Amino acid sequence: MPSEAVQLCKERGGDIDLLLTDVVLPQMSGVELAQTLMSECPRLRILFMSGHAGSASVDEQQFEVEVDYIQKPFSPYSLAEKVREILEDQP
Repeated sequence: MPSEAVQLCKERGGDIDLLLTDVVLPQMSGVELAQTLMSECPRLRILFMSGHAGSASVDEQQFEVEVDYIQKPFSPYSLAEKVREILEDQP
């Protein structure tokens, strides 16, 4: 649940490197969750996923950091490659 992610981020003191979230979530959207967590985790990188091609439109201009996207279904290998790419690109 998104509220659990927000609580975890607060407990960790903003020490989270990557958020992997679906675009569509209960309680709030993945975009809203990412924006909420970015205030607590300034170095946060974001990887959105979705199985709905229409819901994959994430306006990157809403974010101060680069956001990435992976289309479902994906293999464990392709997810690991995407995560590696994102984290290795981190300053």
